[in-house]
Amino acid sequence: MLLIPAIDLKDGQCVRLKQGDMAQSTTFGEDPAAMARSWVSKGARRLHLVDLNGAFAGHPKNEMAIRKILREVGSEVDVQLGGGIRDLDTIERYLDAGLRFVIIGTAAVKNPGFLQDACTAFGGHIIVGLDARDGKVATDGWSKLTRHDVVDLGKKFEDYGVESIIYTDIGRDGMLTGINIDSTVRLAQALTIPVIASGGLSGIADIEALCAVEDEGVEAVICGRAIYSGDLDFAAAQTRADELNG
Repeated sequence: MLLIPAIDLKDGQCVRLKQGDMAQSTTFGEDPAAMARSWVSKGARRLHLVDLNGAFAGHPKNEMAIRKILREVGSEVDVQLGGGIRDLDTIERYLDAGLRFVIIGTAAVKNPGFLQDACTAFGGHIIVGLDARDGKVATDGWSKLTRHDVVDLGKKFEDYGVESIIYTDIGRDGMLTGINIDSTVRLAQALTIPVIASGGLSGIADIEALCAVEDEGVEAVICGRAIYSGDLDFAAAQTRADELNG
């Protein structure tokens, strides 16, 4: 079970939101590259970046901070990024800068042809982010709820050739209420590609519960507010996960 620290970027700073609400942000650091270095020093093997401004604007807004992170740690760990990625040129630019995985969310739902093109052009580098509430997928920085079923879309995107899917329960994100294990496993069981859990991680009990279902296809978890608030000791949690699952 891979634990992936999240670095959410708003106006060049590291923040955390509650349920995706930009008005409910807490700043945890003003130097994203230093934050990235900190997590790597604590044993992170992959980092999860989100361009929050970009997610709402529909195009990159924190590229300078992202490039600083890639220069700082991109040669040591895999880095994945989501938020505002809507065209092939942006994907190519980020991959050339050292990014390992690009996460496509809203654009995958609204423009599946773009996702197909991205998988064809950049095979092995495309992850889809499916953000859902009560099983229905949300788009546009979680501001719009669609009628798309998360499992149905997951199957469709798997056929396109995506590397994995990040499943976020947006009702729990940033709330420290616990990972939605049942919904995450339900999606993973329907797919053959890996699923990354996200939203609501609250402590070591969640990590142990996720390790218990790793064989179902849940390979990793995004660690957000819990590792910033101190509710979860990241280094100790990764060590525990390694003990449980080798």
